[in-house]
Amino acid sequence: MRSINILFVASKGNKKNPSPIILNQIESLNNFNGFSIKIFGIGSGLVNYLKSIRSIRNSVNRTKYDLIHAHYGLCGIIALFGKSSEKLVVSFMGDDLIGTVGKNRNYTLSSRIFAYVSKFLAKHCYDFVIVKSQNLFNTLEAKNNITIIPNGVNIIKFSPVQKEIAQSKLNLNKNTRYIIFVSNPDRPEKNYKLAAKSVKMLNLRDLELLPVYNVSNDLLRYYYSAAECLVLPSFHEGSPNVIKEAMACNCPIVATNVGDVEYVFGDTEGCYISSYDPKVFSEKINQALNFAETKGRTNGRERILELGLDSESIAQKLIAVYKKVLANKNKKVNK
Repeated sequence: MRSINILFVASKGNKKNPSPIILNQIESLNNFNGFSIKIFGIGSGLVNYLKSIRSIRNSVNRTKYDLIHAHYGLCGIIALFGKSSEKLVVSFMGDDLIGTVGKNRNYTLSSRIFAYVSKFLAKHCYDFVIVKSQNLFNTLEAKNNITIIPNGVNIIKFSPVQKEIAQSKLNLNKNTRYIIFVSNPDRPEKNYKLAAKSVKMLNLRDLELLPVYNVSNDLLRYYYSAAECLVLPSFHEGSPNVIKEAMACNCPIVATNVGDVEYVFGDTEGCYISSYDPKVFSEKINQALNFAETKGRTNGRERILELGLDSESIAQKLIAVYKKVLANKNKKVNK
């Protein structure tokens, strides 16, 4: 039996490859026999996206793909125009369905228009749609060709490291307690200002809020292991990967109730949901600090495994989607 040929279409921005999340998904799928996966990365900028339509068309003409899996709404549009007879699965990540928060804390007009287009195409043009969380699922009308599959976390790559070893690896001050914010503080939707204000309110000299971004993905587990807690004060999310990564490293967390965070937390001690009130967020951070001091680390890793959010379990769910889509294709051919 020949392998099922799949073309992954994803943004790579200004980098050589798409995000580690996409690469991790390919790696986990490659652990199963019967699949051959190639990746088509789209560079940043409208011109590169438009050029990619012809490039994808040339690629599918050279290689017989059974299915194209596009990641993010804009990549789905490009794949739709570039594909031939291949089935098209599109994964929506978050702001492609709910919009992007601007500096004024309102959703931008352009992102709301794009979200509308994404919803229309999901209903009428794509063979199957994957969303990352229940709140994204709720934004779509047609439900028969949609399923919820969060990104998985590589539990081997993201595993706890002894705190002292992690601090040494990162050259962090052992006399400082670090709260990490794993994103670019300049992204308005990530709401860094709330984290900064809340930490400042604690007025603790040995405490430092440390933004972590533009670092190697391989270093992240050291940050999760070295920190007293992770904060995620976002205005909106789909299924934030940093939450699952931090939990896989047993890092305490304080987060706003966005995406699937509350569901992923469950009853995990040391993981706290907060409102957007700086006083409340500050108090939750204080609880996380006390937890780290008295109990050390969480049992978040157990929760990730319990929910089946490890990469292997997620890969099996993706394979089930691919087989379902291709089975429907074969039924139509046989008719």
